[in-house]
Amino acid sequence: MREINGKTYIENEKHDIAELLEIVNILRSPEGCSWDREQTFESMRECLKNESQEVIDAIDKKDYDNLKEELGDVLLQVLLNAEIASEKGLFDFGDVVQTLSEKLIRRHPHVFGDIKPPETPEEALALWKSVKQKEREINEKK
Repeated sequence: MREINGKTYIENEKHDIAELLEIVNILRSPEGCSWDREQTFESMRECLKNESQEVIDAIDKKDYDNLKEELGDVLLQVLLNAEIASEKGLFDFGDVVQTLSEKLIRRHPHVFGDIKPPETPEEALALWKSVKQKEREINEKK
């Protein structure tokens, strides 16, 4: 096993999101993989589409072992795109997490706020769409 940045990455050990971010960073580094390093937002489009379809296929087949792997492949697409954005000084994975967290809190005022909870899933979806529409209107005014 090769040591990278003072650490050895071993396949069958326990890994977490922080280590996964390190691995993606290494793959994009000069010491990493030439294929990963040459990827761009544009070159990743087809990969993301294909991996998303593989998730859908695994769900349709109720192939949950494969679903776990395919969800990981979609997550890799997210992480690679976030790493590319970070390299360009646009945003990083932490910004993606922050933006998503804010959106989930904002679009669930019945969970994180003080409005009456919807009684049905359909009402919850309608509330989500209502909040989303208000966001669009605010963004259009900017």
